[in-house]
Amino acid sequence: MKQTLFFVLFIFQLLCLSSFQPPETPPLKSAVPFANSITIEELKTTLFTFSSDSYEGRYTGEIGQKKAAKFLKEHYQKNGVLTPLGNNDYYQEIPSLFLPENTKASENVVAFVKGSIKPEEILVISAHYDHLGSKGTKIFNGADDNSSGTVALLEIAEAFQLAKEKGLGPKRSVLFLHLTAEEQGLYGSKWYVQNPLFPLKNHIANLNIDMIGRIDDTHLENSNYLYLIGADKLSSELHVLSEQTNKATLNLTLDYTYNRKNDPNRFFYRSDHYNFAKNNIPVIFYFNGVHEDYHLETDTPEKINYELLQKRVQLIFYTAWNIANREIRLTINN
Repeated sequence: MKQTLFFVLFIFQLLCLSSFQPPETPPLKSAVPFANSITIEELKTTLFTFSSDSYEGRYTGEIGQKKAAKFLKEHYQKNGVLTPLGNNDYYQEIPSLFLPENTKASENVVAFVKGSIKPEEILVISAHYDHLGSKGTKIFNGADDNSSGTVALLEIAEAFQLAKEKGLGPKRSVLFLHLTAEEQGLYGSKWYVQNPLFPLKNHIANLNIDMIGRIDDTHLENSNYLYLIGADKLSSELHVLSEQTNKATLNLTLDYTYNRKNDPNRFFYRSDHYNFAKNNIPVIFYFNGVHEDYHLETDTPEKINYELLQKRVQLIFYTAWNIANREIRLTINN
């Protein structure tokens, strides 16, 4: 009788303990329906809007950039993605004194999906949303640079928000950071790392998206590619995770040409991820390379390869999913 009672109590204790265990990490296959929510149609519709003449080239501090910030804020509100700032405020204000001379005050735009188990650890996914404005009758719409990265960030945020609503939200928090003043010298990201919304030590990685909608001359015969820069410079684990995620999902050709230490283009130093890397935060810079319309008024939305853009955005989402849900945060190289 005592043995039977002991066995019953033992089983009861096991059941009680198991009921308090944290949920398991969502496996990569669980991410598939959320990755599939990133569609060509939504990317195309949003990109055509965001790179239209009504945004006047989105020059930092000017009316077009302010309209663009408002568009991003309203997009997040519509899709139920919250802000980390509270009071329905999606803007991280940047005073004009911080910016180059004769540049008006501007703002980064931020949104947030809170982690379910380790909310204090932050994965930052970023893209700059400013561009070159206009000159006379010419409007620099910046469809690839960087409306492509901007709409990618919006779609990835929606996918994570949908996962959260389905009970499969990320273990760690994900901050969606739309940066201003990149074209003036990476000022939006510089402001963020000097005034972070969370302690910098809690930032586990930065995935930065800048120009991913076109094909460069090197890959005209194999357009199923994406340049990756910086993945192995601070965390070899990040590089391995990125490679493994790609092989398990989209299997794009990952081109590391511009990741070489002595690359004369120095792209590692030329986009917003660099300000995170300088603070010992592992980074990946996603990039399609330059093309004939780079920084010209001819960088227009009808020239974007939307099928390829979808694949690239889905790959970045899968990579973010694995980073946010791994058991142990990424370690820094010794």
